[in-house]
Amino acid sequence: MPADLAVIGLGHHGLPLAQAASAAGIDTVGFDTDPRPVAELAAGRPPVDGSLTASEIRRMLSGGFRPTVNPAELGRVRTAVICTPTPLGADRALDLTAVTDAARALAARLRPHTTVLLESPVPPGTTEGLLRDLLEAGSGLRAGRDFHLAYSPDRLDPGRRTHGFTGTPKVIGGLTPACTESAAAFYGRLTDKVVRARGPREAETVKLLETNFRHVNIALVNEMAVLCHELGVDLWDVIRCAETKPFGFQAFRPGPGVGGHGVPVDTLGAHRPLRMVELASQVNERMPQYVIQRCATLLNEHGKSARGARVLLLGITYKPDLADRQGSPATEIACRLMDLGATVSYHDPHVLDWRVRDRPVPRADSLYEAAADADLTVLLQHHRTYDLQGLAVKAQLLLDTRGATPAGAAHRL
Repeated sequence: MPADLAVIGLGHHGLPLAQAASAAGIDTVGFDTDPRPVAELAAGRPPVDGSLTASEIRRMLSGGFRPTVNPAELGRVRTAVICTPTPLGADRALDLTAVTDAARALAARLRPHTTVLLESPVPPGTTEGLLRDLLEAGSGLRAGRDFHLAYSPDRLDPGRRTHGFTGTPKVIGGLTPACTESAAAFYGRLTDKVVRARGPREAETVKLLETNFRHVNIALVNEMAVLCHELGVDLWDVIRCAETKPFGFQAFRPGPGVGGHGVPVDTLGAHRPLRMVELASQVNERMPQYVIQRCATLLNEHGKSARGARVLLLGITYKPDLADRQGSPATEIACRLMDLGATVSYHDPHVLDWRVRDRPVPRADSLYEAAADADLTVLLQHHRTYDLQGLAVKAQLLLDTRGATPAGAAHRL
């Protein structure tokens, strides 16, 4: 059955788009080569990362959303959006394998007048280079003449309540002005504002700048956290005061590491490396080890050794109030604690089972009892359900890596 839209890739990029399109009354098919998420979605079950609820999935299905593994569906749509993942490879370059596979699957079924959009994070030049070549070679059609081609960076922040799809402007860069306008006409049905970039390269670089901006600023505040601890300065009070400046400053806060799907890209293939981003990555990647150092020091100051210590980790996801553990520093921190001989357990209301080094990590059923029993409790993620003031009273020793506890109630990062 024909549909208006095909979303290719049903992960953290594609599902929010499919949800927004279904809510707008757009007949949407969701394609993925992995049958597991397709089967789960078709049965009305939410993704394991907790980004959508079961009721939201059911509303999508009742609105006409059809998840499928049948690539023939791609040849029956007016608009196709590629939302496949592009993780970092061993060389710290984005792995475009999934984008390439999606392009080939679409190209074999591409019809004239279709609008093809790419939302996956990619190096600048990918849309008018790799993607265009694959689509033209596989279809016999010409981009900009027989079909429209454009790039629009995914800008959603999972779990954020203040800016949803409708309220987040969409940046669009088309291969030709007509391509841009075709893309704008589609996204104009989903969002309140469309921003036209000069071309695909500019739109691709928007994503690069936005992602690296976050990581560089987190690295700066992480270094400030280490410095302020050495100086005996309350960084959290510094940030509180600094963010009152109405211009020239944006508040970022330190943490035990940087997780999430928006990975920093410090190299652009054959182009020059981004040295600032490379340095920021090194700083952020050192934060789990710094947390371990603080843990060992706190235990020693209280007459205990890390070897044999009972350590409770609170919140093992990369974001508060979500089950997504993509890139969470919790795993590395748990491994390092185990290497020191500590006995590690965890509590997280969103994660019922956690394995580290293929071994299950014991999950605390009663948070307060577990904190009272542990030699050290480490807050890695501040979920809303945590009563940190009460927890600070119960815990023998509490290290807060998020600055979420009241001043003086715990040891802060």
